[in-house]
Amino acid sequence: MTASTARRRRRALSRLLVAAPLLAAGTLTGVPAAHAAAADDVRVNEVVTTGDTNDSIELYNKGAATVDVSGWVLKDDDKSHSYKIASGTTLAPGGFRAFDVSGGFGLGSKDEARLYLADGKTLVDSFAWSEHSDPSWSRCVDGTGGFEQATTTTLGGANDCGTGGGGGGSTTPVAWPGGSGVVTADGSGVFGEDLSGLYQEGSVLWGAQNSGKLWRLVRDGSGGRQPDTADGWASGKTLRFPGGSGSPDSEGVTLTGAGSAGGVFVASERNGDASGTSRLSVLKYDVGGSGSSLTAAKEWNLTSDLPSTGANLGLEGITWIPDAALTGAGFRDGSTGAAYDPARYGAHSGGVFFVGVEGTGMIHGYVLADSGAYTRVASFTSGMPGVMELQWEPQASRLWVVCDDTCDGRHHTLKIDAGGAFATTAVYDRPSGMPNYNNEGFSLAGADECTAGSKPVYWSDDTADGGHALRRGTLTC
Repeated sequence: MTASTARRRRRALSRLLVAAPLLAAGTLTGVPAAHAAAADDVRVNEVVTTGDTNDSIELYNKGAATVDVSGWVLKDDDKSHSYKIASGTTLAPGGFRAFDVSGGFGLGSKDEARLYLADGKTLVDSFAWSEHSDPSWSRCVDGTGGFEQATTTTLGGANDCGTGGGGGGSTTPVAWPGGSGVVTADGSGVFGEDLSGLYQEGSVLWGAQNSGKLWRLVRDGSGGRQPDTADGWASGKTLRFPGGSGSPDSEGVTLTGAGSAGGVFVASERNGDASGTSRLSVLKYDVGGSGSSLTAAKEWNLTSDLPSTGANLGLEGITWIPDAALTGAGFRDGSTGAAYDPARYGAHSGGVFFVGVEGTGMIHGYVLADSGAYTRVASFTSGMPGVMELQWEPQASRLWVVCDDTCDGRHHTLKIDAGGAFATTAVYDRPSGMPNYNNEGFSLAGADECTAGSKPVYWSDDTADGGHALRRGTLTC
């Protein structure tokens, strides 16, 4: 995201307009016809209350049929306060949807969340509390259990009831699994603000900058990174959409098993020339030339397939996971409800691209066909209010999910569980020696860089605190 919106982003992130529903397996490509009734199946499931912004109420459908909640009304304990749910809003079976009610009313330290049918008089469900959430009042278990203070806000996804996100490990944060020290890894003022996604390919570190630039960074001889001076990379290369127009708001970067020779893939949340409109895209670039700009060879525009979000709260992270790693772990294809079968999708990259959404904290997996078509095969919550970076670590077969200063710089790791879905295995605090920077990028070195049981990792600071955008630390191999 651009420097001019860095501070506004923090405020916008705390106002989740509508968190994406976590769709049940088999409903990713379509939702069954909704029922107008079945009110008994819809429950207030999570409440986040601060008395100001970030006041949200989540609903959950515990039934077996999709429920149309168009026009239903949310209220607090004051009958004159109300929030009307938009027309066309449905809840799939097992689906979650959160509503930011702060535009209509604030939720106090002693208050109540009430859900009514569209007549505004027929009470469906309610929950009252006597102190603010810290950070979340959550039903445990979803839909049927009692409310308790959960340790993690999970709007739009399964509640954190001490089960590690539905079958994984603990979600209680633990110390960073590496060295506590972090050092600057770039020259002062080299990048300025807005350096975001990172990806390490051997000795090269790729960096995506929100201003529509891609960087190729090489080692500087002292453990840091500097721009490659060859082939026009000295000041980064300007990115364009297919046809040579526009300015992608480039947030994340990744490669496939073919390496950069097979193209560099960039996640973009909008066109900087039309910054008020979402354009949630994955763009492929041929980086073999020597010019100063790069025009995308292909674009997969995912906007119509994903729940709407603020133009500056869209795709932030991207990573690619090989088909072999997914099938070997028993990954379940959400579009079919069966085991993932790469042959079903014809010619593609040989893996699945996973993208993270800043505004909802959701992660979505896509098979991007060589033809330009795409299929969404997964949607799941990260367990955090926002996703800034995704990285697949093949040596440990785990997915890293990174949040910025909004989440105190925490990192989640997820693995594929026995049911074929990604589940949280650990939550790590940032290294104790690193302040709470606005880190939007994270990369891990390969196993070949392990020395004395540790390998380097890098973070990119979107705000460039102290004039530096890159920092280096270590992770236990």
